[in-house]
Amino acid sequence: MDGNAKIEIEDKKDPLNSGIAIKVEPPGKKLQNMMLLSGGERAFTAIAILFAILKLNPSPFCVLDEIEAALDDVNVARVARYLQNYSEDTQFLIITHRKGTMETSKILYGVTMEENGVSKLVSLDMRDKK
Repeated sequence: MDGNAKIEIEDKKDPLNSGIAIKVEPPGKKLQNMMLLSGGERAFTAIAILFAILKLNPSPFCVLDEIEAALDDVNVARVARYLQNYSEDTQFLIITHRKGTMETSKILYGVTMEENGVSKLVSLDMRDKK
């Protein structure tokens, strides 16, 4: 992932009660507040920060809820590759509707409702398909 980001404390006099500002510089753009980015750029920035944190301090388990929903297919594939690389140290539970994320997953679980009010769980081991 290219670009730069920095996190700043908004009130340096009271850091424990202060918020943070995330300043980002996407490739080819100027440094700006994260809130000025498009939805896809904000999502990609947040994902990049998550991966930076995991690289510095790996977690054994991570739940991600549709983190790539605002991304285009090219960036969904990039995020899926990063998730594969980080899965050596971290087990990911990912809630997604994106085909690109599902295709790189090891195991898929789906919930369907075949009759009103009755949910059914299905699973597919993707390791058998690769």
